[in-house]
Formats: sequence, C-alpha cells, structure tokens
Amino acid sequence: MTAPEREARRAPAERAARTLAGPAYRRIKREWQWRRCGADLSLARADPSGFPYAVTSHASPMLRQLQGLPMQLQHTKITNLRLAVAPLDGRVLRPGQRLSFWKFVGNPSAKRGFLDGVVLHDGVLRPGVGGGLCQLTNLIYWMTLHTPLTVVERWRHTYDVFPDNARTQPFASGATCAYPALDLQIENRTATAYRLSLTVGESHLSGAWSSDRPARESYRLYQAVHVITTEGPGVYMRRNVIRRKVLDLDGAELGDELVSENHAQMMYEPFLPPAPVRRGLGS
Repeated sequence: MTAPEREARRAPAERAARTLAGPAYRRIKREWQWRRCGADLSLARADPSGFPYAVTSHASPMLRQLQGLPMQLQHTKITNLRLAVAPLDGRVLRPGQRLSFWKFVGNPSAKRGFLDGVVLHDGVLRPGVGGGLCQLTNLIYWMTLHTPLTVVERWRHTYDVFPDNARTQPFASGATCAYPALDLQIENRTATAYRLSLTVGESHLSGAWSSDRPARESYRLYQAVHVITTEGPGVYMRRNVIRRKVLDLDGAELGDELVSENHAQMMYEPFLPPAPVRRGLGS
C-alpha cells in the first residue's frame, strides 16, 4: 500500500476522532481560560438592599412566532431561561472580578432539565436542546453597555435572520452564546460593586444592574455606520458600527466610544416592498 493510500484510509478515522474529541477539547480550553484569565470568577450573591442605586434595566418579550417553527419551542425556551437565570440572579460583580456566563450556567443539557428551543446553526433556525439562551446573553450584554463595566468577551451573530420590523435596538447589539466556546464575560474595572438581577416573567425576560454607589455617568448607544452590500447573486451582507456617548448627570457629553464593528450575512431579502397605502374614509 502506498503512502497516499494509507493517508486516505487514515483520514476518515482521524476526522471522526476529532469530531468525538471536539466537545471535550472545547471544555478543557474554556476551563484553562477561566484559570488563566487573571480575574476572580467566584461571584457571591447579595441582598438587593445593599445596592440601592439603579443603574440600568431592560426587558424583552419571550414569545415570538417564527416562520416554519412550532410555537411550542418558544414556550420550552422559557424553561431554559428559568434554568439559566437561577444561578445568575443576585450575583455581585465587585472590583477586580469577572462574570462568565457559562461558568455559572454550565452545560445546558437534557440531563439537567433543558428542553428543545430555537438555535441558529449556519444561518438556519432549528430545534436544539438548550435553545433560546441567546436572549439572556443579549439582555445582559445590552444592559452592560449602559454601565462602566467592561465587556472582555462577546461573540456577535454571524447571520442576520430577523427583518427590522419593530426593532427597538441597533442591528447587532446582542451577544450570541454556545457552550462552552462562545461565552459572555464582563469585568469590573471600577471602584463600584454591581449587582445583577434577572427575572423570567410570564411574557418578558427582565434584568437590571444596580450598584452600591450613585452613578456619575450615563450612556447613549447609537449606530454610527450602516451599509448593506451585495456579495453575490442573492447574497447580502450587513455591516454597522455601534458607538456610545458618555454623558454626565446633566446630560453634557464627556466622550464618544467605539462599542463594536459588526457584519452578518442576511437570511432574508433586505429590500422589502413598501407597505400598501391605507386610505381613510373621506379621502
């Protein structure tokens, strides 16, 4: 048997071994990162009474009909969110500490009670165990951008699957997650302690950051650049730049900071036809 023939026979086995070892490798790599990050990841819980100053809050609806997917996946997503919120709610991020989403949430497996929700894989929405947790990382990330806390790890969505209908935040203002490789990590490089509160209600996922000292600044996010380009027949890319203005308590501008530069492949036609004109009575 020649060398090329031996390589050809060995290649499928090696690919299979890499596939089987993939989850274990990613887990080891993440645990190594936790140990080597140089920050304290062991966040304690604290009573909200010690953090009387409201910094920011946000809420997002949990039930949304998605074309081609059963509504039941939206309801099972709520179970997944409750399981993920439980270990995070009430954690305090003190100066020098770092919050890692997956460090507290852990593997969202069926053995731990996680159910099928909606996951995005290669631009396609489909059922998957633990699906829907991106809504939680989106919420935490968006709130954190309205604080002095520092986002040290954030992964953007590589596909844009939802048209802008009823969008209230800039495109690409969220943070995707996938256990354990795609984490959301936030570090406190200030002298103030911040408490994270999260609630899964009947219809909305809600959260807030509060602090033990009054805020001295506020933040306003905006989309500085936004373009849609054609990359080929039927292939559209969307790119933008998100920045934030830093304001003092009187509303005077103190600075203007880069938040992120994003790009994603659009999974829908970007140039929708205009809505039909509705004529009222007597027109």
